[in-house]
Amino acid sequence: MDTVSLKMPVTIKAKLTEKLKAKLLKDLDEGIERAKLEVQQIDIQEKRVLQKNEAADPTSQDMHRMNAIRQHFGEERQKRLDYCEQAAARKEETEKLVIGAEIVQGTLERQVEVHIGDDMRELMNVEVLVQDDKIIAIRG
Repeated sequence: MDTVSLKMPVTIKAKLTEKLKAKLLKDLDEGIERAKLEVQQIDIQEKRVLQKNEAADPTSQDMHRMNAIRQHFGEERQKRLDYCEQAAARKEETEKLVIGAEIVQGTLERQVEVHIGDDMRELMNVEVLVQDDKIIAIRG
């Protein structure tokens, strides 16, 4: 057997344009706003659930249930707040990017026939460069 077919990674990079930068910043802003709305909804749901489960003369089991409810909603709230913090940091980094910079957009796979003697490093380091959704370069 002199050849074999393998799946190899391909790095997808985008050349930063004003259009792409604006889209990235808009997506981050929308994500932050969505997370903030979810935090408000979580606060409302938490109040509703706590009122529903409120007992006039709470037992230790009631207290335990109320603490579990608060913990659950607190964890969900924290997930959204963490996302907001991370998105704000990514937004700050994106704002600093220079037009024309190449940014990694992700990774895809490609099917490759490899032969004895092929340079594996060369086969693995393939990039596709995109500008405004058009492929402008394939590097290997």
